[in-house]
Amino acid sequence: MKTNYLLPNKYKSLGWILFILGLIGGIFMYSIGYESDVLTMKVFSIYNEDFIMKEERGFFKIIEENSILDELISLAIIIGGLIIVFTKEKVEDEFIYKLRTDSLVWALIFNYAILIFAILFIYGLTFFDVLVFNMFTPLLFFIIRFNFLKLKSNSHDE
Repeated sequence: MKTNYLLPNKYKSLGWILFILGLIGGIFMYSIGYESDVLTMKVFSIYNEDFIMKEERGFFKIIEENSILDELISLAIIIGGLIIVFTKEKVEDEFIYKLRTDSLVWALIFNYAILIFAILFIYGLTFFDVLVFNMFTPLLFFIIRFNFLKLKSNSHDE
């Protein structure tokens, strides 16, 4: 099956390394309460609305960021997840294509079902946490579902 949008299989291990390191870092940062002074630096911001220091409000500003560690962790999860999702399998056939498509549809439906539940029953700043996690859940659900179906099909073949 010809798929132009998939990366070569050799990138899959890089994706897994980034994804797992990002998940471990994210779980660690969330468990300590997002408070970290690691990697404090000035960064370019397209738009900034700082509630404490009103003079930094505006477009295209260089601002002092307390820590860019959470941004780096988010990038590791997203880039690693995208590499995993869009990397060819060793054998890329129509069955794998169907698993990919089914997993994508399932991940999106499951993700938005959880988001609808959260909209209806979770409020305040806790809802903001749900939205932050919701950035990563489609990739996570796809990866879990796709690999589960692939493993299940391999066990039936043997």
